[in-house]
Order: sequence, then C-alpha cells, then structure tokens
Amino acid sequence: MLALSTPQRGAAKLLLPVILLSLSSSALVAAHEHEEEGIPEGEFISPDPLDNILWIHIFAMILSFGIIFPLGMVLGIVRSRWHVPVQVLGTLIAVMGWFLGHAHKGRQFAPNIHATFAPILMTMLAGQVGFGVYLKLHLERGMHGKIRPYVVKLHGVAGKIMPLVAWTQMLFGGITSLGFCHADHGIQCMAHFIMGSSFIVYGMIMVIILQVGQVWLKGTGRSQEFWDSLVITIWGCINTFTEHRWNEPWALNDIQHTSMGIVWLCAGLLGIWLSRDKNGNPKRNIVPGLVVFLTGYGMSAHAQELPLSTMVHQVFGYTLMAAGLARIIEIAIILRDKPELGEESSFQHLPPYLLFASGLIFMCANEEQLALVSSGGVDHVSYLLVLYSLAFLMYLFTMVLIGVFTSSTQPVKLPTAVATGNGHAGARVHDAEEFELEGLISDEEDDANKRQ
Repeated sequence: MLALSTPQRGAAKLLLPVILLSLSSSALVAAHEHEEEGIPEGEFISPDPLDNILWIHIFAMILSFGIIFPLGMVLGIVRSRWHVPVQVLGTLIAVMGWFLGHAHKGRQFAPNIHATFAPILMTMLAGQVGFGVYLKLHLERGMHGKIRPYVVKLHGVAGKIMPLVAWTQMLFGGITSLGFCHADHGIQCMAHFIMGSSFIVYGMIMVIILQVGQVWLKGTGRSQEFWDSLVITIWGCINTFTEHRWNEPWALNDIQHTSMGIVWLCAGLLGIWLSRDKNGNPKRNIVPGLVVFLTGYGMSAHAQELPLSTMVHQVFGYTLMAAGLARIIEIAIILRDKPELGEESSFQHLPPYLLFASGLIFMCANEEQLALVSSGGVDHVSYLLVLYSLAFLMYLFTMVLIGVFTSSTQPVKLPTAVATGNGHAGARVHDAEEFELEGLISDEEDDANKRQ
C-alpha cells in the first residue's frame, strides 16, 4: 500500500472532494436527458422563458470557464501559489453550474450540440483535477519518477486547450438557448462563428506578441508577417477549393467566397516572400494588413435580405478595413519596418482591438440572430454599440491576464547584444523569454528540475 506523508495526506483530503464532484458530474452526462415535452413540432426549443436556475447555470459557467480557469492557467504558468486555490474555486463553481443546468424548469430543448459536447469539457475538467491532485501529492519515487514528467506535460497542454474548448461550448450554449443553427442555417452559422472566432484569436496573438513575445519571435528567425502570411496562404488555399461544389452551378456567394480565397492565397504567398530581406534576415511587410483591409472591403459589400443585416455587415467590413489600415500604419509609420522591444505605442493597441470587435460583430451577424434583433425593434447602431462594448471588455480581460503574467516575472540583466530599446526592454525581454507556455507546472516541479 502506498504510504503518504502528512503534507500529501493534507493535499489529498483538500482536493479529493473536488475530483469526486468532477468525476460524478462527467459520469452523469450520458444519464441525463432534458424533457422534450412542450416543444412545438418543427422547433428545437419550447416557447417558455429561461428560468432563474438556468440563468444561474449560464453565469456560473461563464464565470468558471470564461474567467476563473483562464486566470488560473496564467497563475500556473508563472508558478503562483494561487494557482491551485483559484482552480479549485473554478471547479466548485463549474460543478455547481453543471448540476443547476440539469435541474432547471422553464424552457426545454431538443437534442442539441451543447448537450453532446458537454461530456468532452467535463471529462477534461475531471482529468485536469486528477492530474492536479497527482502532482500535488509529490510522488516522485519508483515508477512515479518516470511517469510524472509526462503527467506534467499533459496537465499543461490540457490546461491551455481548455479555454478553447470552453469557448466552443459557451458558443454552443448560446445558440442552443435560442434554438439557432439547425437545418439549413447550420453551415452559415458555423461560418460566422469560425471566422469571427479566428479574428478574435488573431487579435489575441497580436497583443500577446506585442506585450511579451518579441524575443520568442526573434528566436524563430522569422518576422511576425511570415507566420501571418503562412496562415493566410493555408486558409486561402482551403477557401479557394472548398467554397464551391464543383459539380454544381456557380452561385453569387460561391463567386464571392472563392474570390476572397484566391486573394488570401495570392497575397499570402507574396507576404511569405517579402518576409525576408536580400540577406535572408527577417523583415516586416504590410501584406497581412492589406489582406485584412481587402477582406473588410469584400465583407462590407455583401448583400443581405434584412436592412439591419445589411448595415451590420457593412459596419463589420468597415471595422475590419480599419483594423487592416491601422496595422499598415503601425508597421510602416510607427515602427518603420522594425521590430519593437521597448514600451509599445498606444496606437499599437488599435489593430488588435479592432480585430476583437470585428470578430465579435461577425459572430453576432448570423441571419437568425439578426432576424431576432430586428423583430425586437433594435436598430443597428444600438446593437453595434453593445458589441463594441463587449469587445472592450474582452480586450480588457486579455490585458489583465497578460498583466498578471508580466507582474509575476522578475527582470534580468540582458547581454549587450540583446539589451536594445528603451528602459523597459529588460523586463519585457525576460517576459517574452518566459512566455513559452511549456506547462502548468507547480513549485515542486521547479524544485525537481533544480535537483536534477
């Protein structure tokens, strides 16, 4: 029988209830089915309103998976002593929200993607809690010494995938609560959510590199525009050959989407070529910004059935055009084609924020949602101002997470060859070196590495 020390027994007693709750909640996923009585034929939700229990479920899941767990992930990266308490709190709230989601009355739902995807997320949560308990027990002798490094890696990778999986599940929850994205609306809905989320992720990557990723980028031997152009090329190739079914007649949307894919493919290839100078050194270029601008131009001209939808798509296109133009100004005028290691200019926050806003607007511009907004008598200005406000909050939370990371790292003295830029360079370069997200390892892992 395995003998545990007093600290190990204490950790086990503290975390065992949490893992049991997580495991029980994931085990109950397949056993539960919502009542489908009261759902009209041909519909996917009942006409009843959302009751208070379901609202608490929604807010609990947003709080845990959307705020607490990402914060805990960053705390784990910087090896903060608050990592475990924060993740335990998030787990307790998530488990509570899970049970509340299966105890609600009011609106009922037909079988849906939100319920189907839930086992994946809850199983990941249970696995993460299990990994955390194992690592907290400090089992390092015998076979544990061999499997422990793999558990550390797995715990870290799963922790970083969790926000993406949680984001997907929250989107599924939103469309399920409204009965959207079924039948003929599925493909259109999926396109809006995938592309909108892609713009938001692009904005996140842009601000992360701006804040803490410059030295990592330098270590790759490539400019940021190389990686941007590579992704643009791949995405353009996919769009060029998949937007039209080649055995069917061409429709207007097929022509528009395929032409957009051709632009991305051709421009991406040029961006890759221009990402190096004549000596083979990394070089900045404006091609990715120009692609974003042209994409916005194309989207602003998309004809829609509803006047509200037409206006929202136009503003989405204008926002995307502004993001591309701001990126061009940043590279060509603000930075003068040079990478920056010092304190960023305030203007440099404009391109990523506009990407956040454009992505959120496009996600909320699917035809069913805009039809609902139009039927409620909401004008496009009010609707768009709310979406811009949500983009401000999302950008704020991203900056808070980056701030937690940078405030937990200590500046180091740099070699002369690296210490360029202004007085902030030392701290920022160290931040960038640390920002490799190798694993959510705790203090005992660091101590084990030192002993080795």
